[in-house]
Amino acid sequence: MTTNTAATATATATAPRRDTGFDDARAEAFAGRLIGAMNSAALVLMSSIGHRTGLFARLAEHSPCTAAGLAEASGLAERYVREWLSSMTASGVVEYDPRDRTFALPAEHVAFLTAGGPANIAVDTQFLGVAAGVEDEIVARFRDGRGMHYHHYGRFHEVMAESSHQAIVSKLADCVLPLVPGLAGRLESGIDALDVGCGAGGALLDLARRFPNSRFTGIDLCVEAFEPTLRTARAEGLANLTFRQADIAGADTLGGFDLILAFDAVHDQKDPQGMLRTVRRSLRAGGVFLMADIGGSSHLERNIGHPLGAYLYMISCMHCTPVSLGQGGIGLGTMWGVELAQEMLADAGFSSVTMSRLPHDIVNAYFVARP
Repeated sequence: MTTNTAATATATATAPRRDTGFDDARAEAFAGRLIGAMNSAALVLMSSIGHRTGLFARLAEHSPCTAAGLAEASGLAERYVREWLSSMTASGVVEYDPRDRTFALPAEHVAFLTAGGPANIAVDTQFLGVAAGVEDEIVARFRDGRGMHYHHYGRFHEVMAESSHQAIVSKLADCVLPLVPGLAGRLESGIDALDVGCGAGGALLDLARRFPNSRFTGIDLCVEAFEPTLRTARAEGLANLTFRQADIAGADTLGGFDLILAFDAVHDQKDPQGMLRTVRRSLRAGGVFLMADIGGSSHLERNIGHPLGAYLYMISCMHCTPVSLGQGGIGLGTMWGVELAQEMLADAGFSSVTMSRLPHDIVNAYFVARP
């Protein structure tokens, strides 16, 4: 596949002009922005491949090296590795020395492309491929207004689990649990905790290992999401961790719990407001609800400067809104916003709500809510 760059470069010369007010400089700048966006999209897709194949990790270990050397170290086909390296070089991610034809990954880039850094951004580049995989179906949904289902999304549960582990699970003990004063002590003594919309259940697995005196339950619509974690828990003999598949829409209560968690799970529910009311009814006296969800604004104009605004609206259009509509839901969307979240928590009967931001997480806001 090739791009007619000559035609693209002269797009502004042939663009239709209104009788008055057409700004040639603005048109040219926009065309350049679109060209840049194409290169950025290529970088995201190639970064996903670099993460999935382990090429970033191997290149970090073996820099500088030739394409053949990297292919051998990675156990991959040299012709594909060479083309990937070329794309990474053209993107400014990898440095190339033409004298000996070697490639190197700068330490400053390694920090954000491998597990050793403060945040492996390559993990989340995988969502572009997940979204692109349903492009044809989404085009059809634009025409018929219907929804989608989780099984349409291929690797979604796998990628979501990896992303959640990085942003939330790995920071549970140090950053997330301390948002609720005294919670760690209660977990050590022994309480009943529920993760609603638990997905892969990585947070519960971590908690069950740390706090053997507490009992943990995960509920999710998709059994295939938590099955791998359930197998791990059984293999480790964790008797304090259970999962169950359930559609909680319309449920009056989920049982009695001292702690209920919901990590990036509320906004794509069939009935988010109903879910929050169910959560409130499922809390025992003195119980607490700890929710992490997308920390954008409910107002579009306030999201224009968000560092991931366009990306999050894309995810909303391609995944979160369709899966809610596919359940017969309202399609609240990823960017429901912290203002609406606080209103809905209050409407659900939570009289005490505090919101926090964590330095490591530019996506989520964290809410501690008590009846």
